Amino acid sequence: MHIPSVTTDKIELVPFYEALEKANKPCPDYDAERWLYVPNFYSEYRYILGTRGKNPLICVGINPSTAKPGDLDNTLKSVERIALGNGFDSFIMFNVYAQRATDPDAMEKTCNGQLHRQNLEAFRYVLSISEKPAVWAAWGTIIEKRDYLSDCLQDMLAAGKTYGANWYCAGRVSKKGHPHHPLYLKKDEKIRPFDVDAYLQTL
Repeated sequence: MHIPSVTTDKIELVPFYEALEKANKPCPDYDAERWLYVPNFYSEYRYILGTRGKNPLICVGINPSTAKPGDLDNTLKSVERIALGNGFDSFIMFNVYAQRATDPDAMEKTCNGQLHRQNLEAFRYVLSISEKPAVWAAWGTIIEKRDYLSDCLQDMLAAGKTYGANWYCAGRVSKKGHPHHPLYLKKDEKIRPFDVDAYLQTL
């Protein structure tokens, strides 16, 4: 479990590109040539967790939990399995909001603008890795937990358009149109196009 000890405006945030520079160097805790983990230490927030490759499937959830390199939770294990099963050489777990919290109800009530801006820098970076970035919408109904999450997602959609991102979902969408969470999907589940523009208009 990870229960936030403080709101993120009370801690010093490492800017994304500074954290990325450190994550690209050897680390005694994990194989940095295989894993992309930014920042490269366990903290109250996480920008990126995934494996390195030239054609990653970028999975977008709501907020990070406890997973780290070599210690994936069931959600991340499912993400990796579906990415590889759909022909991608790697996966990147990204989140609409970067605050770590096992229980989404424990997320901070107000958006930390600085954290959101750095998270957007991270999103632009992962979009730049591949020529045709594939983004898997996978946040489920949790996006309803905080009002600011839809605004954060709107900014991500704008960034995605700049890089020519294609959005996908997997499994059934909810009655309200929310894309399925990665858990409880079939092992051989195939991703399919997701109209994130139309979806955002319903939030």
